[in-house]
Amino acid sequence: MDIGRAHGIDEAAALTALRTLHDGHLLVLDDSRREIAMAHPWASIPMGFVVAGPDQKWWGGCAWDSFAIPALVGRTCLVATHCGGCSAPLALDVKPDRAPIEPWVAHLPVPVLRQWDDVVATCSRQLLFCREAHVDEWCARTKSGKGEVLDLRTLWTLATRWYHGRMTREYRRRTPAEAGVFFAGIGLTGDFWRTE
Repeated sequence: MDIGRAHGIDEAAALTALRTLHDGHLLVLDDSRREIAMAHPWASIPMGFVVAGPDQKWWGGCAWDSFAIPALVGRTCLVATHCGGCSAPLALDVKPDRAPIEPWVAHLPVPVLRQWDDVVATCSRQLLFCREAHVDEWCARTKSGKGEVLDLRTLWTLATRWYHGRMTREYRRRTPAEAGVFFAGIGLTGDFWRTE
């Protein structure tokens, strides 16, 4: 295993460390629990979003994650996907310091308390839509309940502030209580955003 070799530990110790990070919701292992599928906000598998900087491309795990990457890398990135309703291509420059103004919306179908029940499935369903009516069509087609619909300014605020500091050694995951305070502080309230 490359991670073990890079850190001078054997494969068993590396897998134990990765599983500890997975259980702590700091990264997501694939079904085999031997490979990293996601290290939020990045994904190592295609999940419907491509985020492209001037000299590098990444897979974003979802709309929320994809909007965080430009702030974390400190440069404008092109975020590209397809409308979850009509499949029209959607691409926009997302700046690290200014919310986009396009009239699209993001739909987050799974309430916060349930998002880690199957985090890959949760992320793969957090999509962008070119209009809110397409969210309703997607919900009917997929037999999914309608979750939270966010305009792009709110999505950008959520993404950039949620992952603030993620690239530092001091970063630590918020406790559920801290997450609740965070959501309320940016105006996201109600049962969908409940953390405990």
